[in-house]
Amino acid sequence: MINFKGTAPAIITPFTPNGDVDYTALGNLVEYWIQGGVDFLVVLGTTGESVTLTKEEKKEVFNFVSDKVKGRVPVVLGIGGNNTRELIESLSHFDLTRAQGILSVSPYYNKPTQNGIYAHYAAFAAECPLPVILYNVPGRTGSNMLPSTTLKLAHEIENIVAVKEASGNVEQIMNIVANKPVGFNVLSGDDAITLPLLACGVNGLISVVANSHPKETSDMVRLGLAGDFAGARELHYPLLKIVDHLFTEGNPAGIKAVMKLKKLCGDTVRLPLVNISEELFAKIEQIIH
Repeated sequence: MINFKGTAPAIITPFTPNGDVDYTALGNLVEYWIQGGVDFLVVLGTTGESVTLTKEEKKEVFNFVSDKVKGRVPVVLGIGGNNTRELIESLSHFDLTRAQGILSVSPYYNKPTQNGIYAHYAAFAAECPLPVILYNVPGRTGSNMLPSTTLKLAHEIENIVAVKEASGNVEQIMNIVANKPVGFNVLSGDDAITLPLLACGVNGLISVVANSHPKETSDMVRLGLAGDFAGARELHYPLLKIVDHLFTEGNPAGIKAVMKLKKLCGDTVRLPLVNISEELFAKIEQIIH
């Protein structure tokens, strides 16, 4: 199995001004991310506005990215939902030979119990032919997957190989790091606290800011993984100035504004998301320039 560690951007889906997928920009971005030294890519995650893409668009975006990558880095496909049966059925929508792993968010809105979360992932993993990365993000799902649940899944289900932890709870994440099985990776889901989490033993980062700053983010994580925290800090704090503004008015509107300022792509988002305010854009512009 692929050892998912290091840095992966949770990639944006660039849109043209009229809201169509901008495949020219997406192709250029794939090259930009790979040349920036990222270790793998996560496609069709939250930052990719996957919930606003049609079933056909999801398939097209995934196939396009995998074609552009040409096997140079692993590709992780985001497939998540709160209807377990439908989620399992959705595996058949994609050519999974093009992916090396699946990132699947903990069920949202339903607010299942811990036993329910465990049963959901167990059922999904049993039908999934690829390694599965759990994704805990209580701020979006409305429920927290506790360390005991994560660890039970990690110890008992062979193809559950990692967790993206975006709870923001350092103590919770340390609990997982301390008690995980050998070969199970813990990945930060919060750009802002990745450096201290690297000191605690996490294995990498699935990142928003790596969309716009892949080299700086990847270098920071590599230095942290190597124990060079003095070097990592030199990259962390400039990035933190950007990260502090990325989520003020929603993700991915913030990171798309950064991408526009860096002339990487446009900042169009799909409803119900809207562009960030002129005031926030001006603040980010001062940092970028």
